[in-house]
Amino acid sequence: MLIDILTLFPSVFESVFSESIIRKAIEKKIVKIKITNIRDYAEGNHRMVDDKQYGGGVGMIMMVPPIVKAIEKITGLSGMRKRDKAKDKLKVILLSPQGKIFTQKKALELSKYKHLVFVCGHYGGVDERLLRFVDEELSVGDYVLTGGEIPAMVVVDSVVRLIPDVVGKSDSIKNDSLWNNKLANAVYTRPYNFRELKVPKVLLSGNHKNIEKWRKESIIKNTFKKRPDLLEQN
Repeated sequence: MLIDILTLFPSVFESVFSESIIRKAIEKKIVKIKITNIRDYAEGNHRMVDDKQYGGGVGMIMMVPPIVKAIEKITGLSGMRKRDKAKDKLKVILLSPQGKIFTQKKALELSKYKHLVFVCGHYGGVDERLLRFVDEELSVGDYVLTGGEIPAMVVVDSVVRLIPDVVGKSDSIKNDSLWNNKLANAVYTRPYNFRELKVPKVLLSGNHKNIEKWRKESIIKNTFKKRPDLLEQN
């Protein structure tokens, strides 16, 4: 998979993508991540990427031309018809608090694409006309951050770990929380007794049938206790 990220702050991604599972996926050449500075596609001596909004108002707005130029250069597609034909392999996404909420289901969907392009919004927002040049607008939650860089990291991390051969034991991701709208079962490790809080005896029994039964029951209990809203969606 090729992942392109368009941002005004390229350096913020360096440490995140050089560690852990993301780094291993890059080393295995399963994923290639390219960071593009939107300012490189701005015109004029000052390379302006933002301006005051029409009609007045507080905050600077990101301009459309530099972002669209970057998208077209990266994808090699300049016409909407060409983009439409490539939609099964390519998806261009704007990270914005106005987008649809990102979910595990969406992460699984995105993991099947060949090429993902993420546009990181910033300042007081992005010129609304950009929506004509992206396929989707996503938000990582109902709150506002200073820019789309952290959301881009969240989405990329979530998507990459779902790509085949990225996680060592691929079946383990099916035991993740939020898979099939349920939380994972409760888990324990040493010590057995911590301040009179003990590990359930069944997990020490060695009886795999009983342990599996306990885990299935724990999934329901854990979900009902922490996120009962998820059970209503099933």
